[in-house]
Amino acid sequence: MIVSWNWLNDYVDPKCKATEAAERLMMSGLNLEEIMPRDNDSAIDLEVTSNRADCLGHIGVARELAVLFQKDLNIPAAEIAPVSDKTESVTSIENRVLDHCPQYETRIIRGVKVGPSPDWLKTRLEALGLRSVNNVVDVTNYVLLECGQPLHAFDFNLLDGKKIVIRMAEKGEKIEAIDGRMYELDEQTCLIADASRPVAIAGVMGGKSTEVTEQTTDLLIETANFAPLSVRRTARKLSLFSDSSFRFERGVDVQQIDWASRRCCELIVQVAGGEILDVPLMAGNFEPKPEEPITLRFAQIKRILGVDISAETSRDILKRLGLKELEADNEQAKYVAPTWRADLTREADLLEEVARIHGYDQIPEDVPPPVKATAKSRQDRTTDLVHRTLNAAGFYEAITMSFTSTEQAAAINPQQIVSRLQVEHSSRKKENVLRPSLIPSLLVCRRANERTGSSGAQLYEISRVFTDLNEAGAVQPLMISCVTSRGFFELKGILERLVREINAEAKLVAEPCNDAGFTPGRGAKLLINGEHWGWMGDVAPRTLQQFGLKEETCAAELHLQPLIELLELAPQAQALPQFPAIERDFNFLLEDKVSWQQLADAIRSSGGSLLEDVEFVSEYRGKPIEAGKKTYLARAAFRAEDRTLTGEEVDATHAAIVSRCESDLHAVLR
Repeated sequence: MIVSWNWLNDYVDPKCKATEAAERLMMSGLNLEEIMPRDNDSAIDLEVTSNRADCLGHIGVARELAVLFQKDLNIPAAEIAPVSDKTESVTSIENRVLDHCPQYETRIIRGVKVGPSPDWLKTRLEALGLRSVNNVVDVTNYVLLECGQPLHAFDFNLLDGKKIVIRMAEKGEKIEAIDGRMYELDEQTCLIADASRPVAIAGVMGGKSTEVTEQTTDLLIETANFAPLSVRRTARKLSLFSDSSFRFERGVDVQQIDWASRRCCELIVQVAGGEILDVPLMAGNFEPKPEEPITLRFAQIKRILGVDISAETSRDILKRLGLKELEADNEQAKYVAPTWRADLTREADLLEEVARIHGYDQIPEDVPPPVKATAKSRQDRTTDLVHRTLNAAGFYEAITMSFTSTEQAAAINPQQIVSRLQVEHSSRKKENVLRPSLIPSLLVCRRANERTGSSGAQLYEISRVFTDLNEAGAVQPLMISCVTSRGFFELKGILERLVREINAEAKLVAEPCNDAGFTPGRGAKLLINGEHWGWMGDVAPRTLQQFGLKEETCAAELHLQPLIELLELAPQAQALPQFPAIERDFNFLLEDKVSWQQLADAIRSSGGSLLEDVEFVSEYRGKPIEAGKKTYLARAAFRAEDRTLTGEEVDATHAAIVSRCESDLHAVLR
């Protein structure tokens, strides 16, 4: 925001030089970029944060100076002398979209003479880098820069039907804007229309067909409030940004709309002549919002800021900032923020206001704030274990964009999300899908590594995916995804290790599942203690080809929340075994439909108390085994806590296992 020093002095006289005023503004939160000399003036370039929309006009900056230097603020009264004819006798407003345009006000000025602006007006605009157009347009720009409220002047006689209709655009509807470019609109664009056509893109830019020229004699002055989200979407969709859209996106002071309208009409009559019709037309709700008191506890000033500011000083600062004090005692006070400070909503905001006006430089550097050490959350502890385990297994963490293309999102989609969330923006023409899975992003990273000669990249990411949309917004579960050139069983072993790191008692089970992105028969659904955790499998060859990958890839996608819930915060140490284990191998011939998990469950359920563990060794299909059959080689470990096992004890347990597998799975021990 560039402001003119001479212009600021119209509203406040801080009795100092521009450099001193700019430094005080910088120390109170409006960062100083530079001071540029102009003819008999100085242009001060200030960085205004997005929450301080009130400082996007000279009056707002002057208000800050008045508070900092404890001077009076002089705001023009914006007095007009309308004629007896009423505005409603010549025009009308139809607002069909109150959610996009909550407030809209119009005034009519008849008999203006459009021409060059007077020198004082040109000088003010040129000091800020704006070129003069004509006296009417220059006034609308002047008032915008004066108070931060955008305005627009229509050539009233070029409005079809002499009326204003605020509505949504029809698909494919077009408008030529005052920048001379043609824009195609969609059904989510709010526009200003007359009886037959669009005449302005609401909150962004006016149309060429009704712009003010030297032939204009009658004006319709628009002053309005357009919903920030609506304006932001339109500006980005069309790649069309303006001083008006910049301010509407950050919110305007609704209670200033009528003042800005009067001020604009006052100055137009002053520089271009004409007469103002009486009683403006207003559409929408102009009533002030209910007051929401904010309580400030004076003890919090010392506790939070680390500096002792008296209650009297704090109350004085807040009153000078325009806050209305409802009640106060020695302990606390209640305030209502002024309409131009919509960013003040809670106690912390008032504390910040006291600090910045009192002076950040007054806060001592050698007094540390009273902070307390906090413990890591369960989520942080869980992610730490995930990082440690995967890093130890040779994986590198990747951080990728939240967007992907429609084709990539559909290529591998473990959660089977059909309705995907998308954004419409000029910078996102292709990769505009909010990803329902992290795996496609990691596959793109593997491709990038392959192309630079880094084959075999093992990558993982912990991030959110976008799976659905409900009343609260997009559902964004935290996921863990990893890709590797290792085989299915190696990756499963790494995940088993991860589960044991989280909770030594948790059991990971893999069940067969078929997903479009995994090779048929090589995909699995993962469960922890019987509850769903995620998916893993070998990426299908056609998917590898789609992503341009040469190496075979195994991938997994897992929910983080189950791990957070299972996390054992204080793992208990286990005594080392005092007696040796005895291992026995089982080589079973089985029907092809029997899974490893079924066999492992049968062994565990029949192994009794002596069975310590069972692990997969190998699987075989082919000659001399008949078609439809396969073999599993399983290795079981037996151990007793109080003695060395005898061969007879293990033989008895071994026989029980074989008997159960033969009866339940029709297995044949080879």
